[in-house]
Amino acid sequence: MPENLRGYHEVYGDNKNIYFRKGDAQSGIQNTILHEIREMMETMFAEVQPEYSPLRTSARHIAANQFAAAVLLPRSDFESKIYDTGFSVVELSRLYSKSCSQVLLRMGEVLQGKLFMYACLYEPDAKSAWNVTYWAGCSNDADPDANVYGGDSLFPRRGRVVVPGSLVDLAIRGKKPHLAQHITLLDDTYEDGLVAIARPLIISGVLTKVALIVLLEQNRDLLLPQIERSKPTMVEGFHRHL
Repeated sequence: MPENLRGYHEVYGDNKNIYFRKGDAQSGIQNTILHEIREMMETMFAEVQPEYSPLRTSARHIAANQFAAAVLLPRSDFESKIYDTGFSVVELSRLYSKSCSQVLLRMGEVLQGKLFMYACLYEPDAKSAWNVTYWAGCSNDADPDANVYGGDSLFPRRGRVVVPGSLVDLAIRGKKPHLAQHITLLDDTYEDGLVAIARPLIISGVLTKVALIVLLEQNRDLLLPQIERSKPTMVEGFHRHL
């Protein structure tokens, strides 16, 4: 198996084979099989519906990931557990035995249209530099005013390195969760503030990831189950990079 692959498929006439990496975790094998099934389905769509326009390679890959997540993390049950855990990517990952990245991306899909949320995952690269590897966002379609607009510089995207003094940086250096309350979007007001929690994942004493969740401050109570269990360090009046 090539180093950069977890699995692939081959089709020869009616014979279809899926290969996965030997020794991979069960959750990884499940995801690989479902991912490859969805990619094979893409070709079948065009066969049964000639008007169908097959997805390009990158779009097909995204669709395959979404398909696997939808099967492994069923919408109704998963959404209930999001609220039960207080939006905890770490706890959801353990509960479902799925990767933090898959859980985070699925949260964005399941909650889309219901409330404003920004979430991302920071991980160290080969040089131990921390940067965003995955991110997800959703908005409140029922109440357009219950959203944050024009905050692209505030909410980091894939590849953005951690900013010194940021909430995530505090969580990395302290190796414990940090909660920022009353995050101001303007210098002179707390109106339309945000609340954010940065929670590290430590495995065998090694800090491997930090999950960041951001909500409107009016929805702070949704984080209470996670706050009560993780007991984060409180940071008041935060007005810096997340």
